[in-house]
Amino acid sequence: MSGGGVIPTRQDFDAVIVGAGLAGCAAAIGLGRAGARVVLVERRPDPAAFKRICSHLIQASAVPAIERLGLLEPMLAAGAVRSRAHIWTRWGWIEAPPERAGNAINLRRERLDPLVREMAAAVPGVELRSGLRAERLLRADGALCGVVARGRDGEETTVRGRLVVGADGRDSRVAELAQVKIKTRPHNRFVYGAYYRDAAPADAPDASLWFLDPDVAAAFPTDDGLTFIAAMPTKARLPEFRRDPEAALVSFVSALPKAPPIRAERRVGPMLGKLEMPNRSRGPVAPGLALVGDAALAIDPLFGVGCGWAFQSAEWLAEALAPALTEGASLERALARYRRRHRRELRWHAWQIHDYATGHRFTRSERVMLAAAARDPEMAARFDAFATRQVNLRRAIATVVPRAIALTARGALGRGR
Repeated sequence: MSGGGVIPTRQDFDAVIVGAGLAGCAAAIGLGRAGARVVLVERRPDPAAFKRICSHLIQASAVPAIERLGLLEPMLAAGAVRSRAHIWTRWGWIEAPPERAGNAINLRRERLDPLVREMAAAVPGVELRSGLRAERLLRADGALCGVVARGRDGEETTVRGRLVVGADGRDSRVAELAQVKIKTRPHNRFVYGAYYRDAAPADAPDASLWFLDPDVAAAFPTDDGLTFIAAMPTKARLPEFRRDPEAALVSFVSALPKAPPIRAERRVGPMLGKLEMPNRSRGPVAPGLALVGDAALAIDPLFGVGCGWAFQSAEWLAEALAPALTEGASLERALARYRRRHRRELRWHAWQIHDYATGHRFTRSERVMLAAAARDPEMAARFDAFATRQVNLRRAIATVVPRAIALTARGALGRGR
């Protein structure tokens, strides 16, 4: 028992999920469809609430999970845009052949979050309780078994379950209350961006990214004819952005090769910015507890993996935990399976992203690979598979590096290495 909570005498639910964002709702859908009784506890009372600081990009690696949720068609009906990536480097553009390029999904969180929440609430066995903030966790026999939440009126509600799921973001209160150890790694970039109308990049509806080494810029076309345009420089450029964020953004983007037609009067909505974005990772499980999405791994947004990993980790959780919650299988073993899957799928991606978040310039090996990908279609396809997170770093090294070395040895890359 912790925080004054009372040991429960029965289970009200099989799973108590704290956080009704993408990860929490996806986990609720998966568990609910498997027959589990699930409660979604969400601190925001508004069913149309959404995450405001987000590029909205969902990498191609997450599309199969979204399709299995039955969410892809509703997203497209809401205006979602399918797009490939065009990546500028000083060696040229990296553009995978269309038939081999990963297709991301772009839909503003203003539309996506309510859509996913509505779908979750409609699943039999799933109950959505909004306007409740997690205050304490319940424990029995050394494992979590429920949550005490407080409403806006001050009244407390106790919800119990065999499993507690923290899906409440990078500042997870559930993880804090459970005293899950956190590892923080430095981040030497910041981000400013906004939505602009009639400012799509030249290759729209495809997205464009500019790796300026070490600064980065991006333009993501999305629903309603809008494009999210962002600058992600190192902190050496922070003073000019602080003085006038939009003027600095417009100046920065206007100087890009094939720059999107960004102008201040075309902005729709506020300027969005985040100056501190430390990489945070936590062990995804503890007795009676599982963490999904940013609660487990909150990482540099430069690579656009947050939304996709929310859907993917939620699916892995549902697959691993459903038998324990609905068929009486061992919960401890199910949590161990989820932990192994999470680590296997994401640790190598996380390592690479943590490294580049320091703001360093490209290493010699990275320069060789990027130059090869800009000048060889096969290399571009292999690089695209990694950039869209469809293959992990180990596989990318095994397939990309040998070809890059061979191309370099044959002199196919010419000048600029």
